[in-house]
Amino acid sequence: MICSVKQYSAVTNGSDIFLRRSTRPTPVQRSLLFPSLQGQKTQRSVISVQRALHVSAIRSLGGLPTPTRTSVNKCQAFEADRSQPIESNVDLANVDAKVEAAKKLKIGVYFAMWWALNVVFNIYNKKVLNAYPFPWLTSTLSLACGSLIMLVSWVTRIAEAPKVDMEFWKALFPVAVAHTIGHVAATVSMSKVAVSFTHIIKSGEPAFSVLVSRFLLGESFPMSVYLSLLPIIGGCGLAALTELNFNMIGFMGAMISNLAFVFRNIFSKKGMKGKSVSGMNYYALLSIMSLLILIPFAIAVEGPQMWKAGFDTAFTQIGPNLIWWMAAQSVFYHLYNQVSYMSLDEISPLTFSIGNTMKRISVIVSSIIIFHTPVQPVNALGAAIAIFGTFLYSQVCPLRSSGSRKFTCMQHKRREREEAEAEAVER
Repeated sequence: MICSVKQYSAVTNGSDIFLRRSTRPTPVQRSLLFPSLQGQKTQRSVISVQRALHVSAIRSLGGLPTPTRTSVNKCQAFEADRSQPIESNVDLANVDAKVEAAKKLKIGVYFAMWWALNVVFNIYNKKVLNAYPFPWLTSTLSLACGSLIMLVSWVTRIAEAPKVDMEFWKALFPVAVAHTIGHVAATVSMSKVAVSFTHIIKSGEPAFSVLVSRFLLGESFPMSVYLSLLPIIGGCGLAALTELNFNMIGFMGAMISNLAFVFRNIFSKKGMKGKSVSGMNYYALLSIMSLLILIPFAIAVEGPQMWKAGFDTAFTQIGPNLIWWMAAQSVFYHLYNQVSYMSLDEISPLTFSIGNTMKRISVIVSSIIIFHTPVQPVNALGAAIAIFGTFLYSQVCPLRSSGSRKFTCMQHKRREREEAEAEAVER
């Protein structure tokens, strides 16, 4: 509750309201607001109240004579949404500290879930691809599972359904095309090479972002950004040259995935400007459109006959665990992406970039341990250099490293702030 009185140059709080008497005597008039009180005519005042007040009764106001009635009434001010008087002895510093601590805890939980879910997804995804090497179908199942989860959430009112129009879908289409290509290319890469190698190459995405923005969009960058790309490119090259199980299809899949996700970010920044959707719903809509784009291509490239023959062979070798692996990789793919988008509503681009770098480290290390991937010391050195370069890039260019998702969430935050300000004006 904020209440203030403006009297030319004088301003006081609502709890200490007073009215100055005019220097010349004036006739006594009855107050329009409180008919039971009498007072002298005062100078014109302007009272600004940002939140509604319920004034139950009046004892006295400074500058007004004491009422002639024998009964004494008590004055209390209530906020419009409260049923008790406003406490004046609230420790605001203590409240702010508790809110900040709760926010840090929430961010920590998001990060822990993000990393854990991503590690679990990569493990089950690699298990499925090893036993059932159909990356186009695997990519389709991942998007289909996430789309189904969100549709059920909207129908059952667990999550608020987004309100979008045809212009939103038109702007989302190129973003979804790039997202589909990047997702399928990464899955193809993982079906051919080790998970750790795919993520080492994917850590070079900032280099693609800078090069595309510089030569295709004409954007300029400070020298520190270009210098941060040197360890990224050098580390990825060293890791690729010393990879024991190197495969050109797997290498090119990771490179294409990097390039596709860069264009996804560019299309999102250009086309989605001003179209505010929450991070969770934005990813859900992106998954739905990507699924519709991917289905006909998956059928054309692989097809139901290949899927059935491959499934029969894999089921004979693996058994019912194959179905569990396929379901788990689909669910965990959606969950880890959903949590990462939700975390963007709570953190800065720089914090997200650092978290993304740490996520890659956790995936690389865990996959090497679980799948017993042979790693040479030189290969490990290349991976460390590439990841360190990614960290440097996030320090010198934090606003670009988070991609399109942070841009969309910033638009959502801006809309919420504007709505709150509009509501305050109305009150």
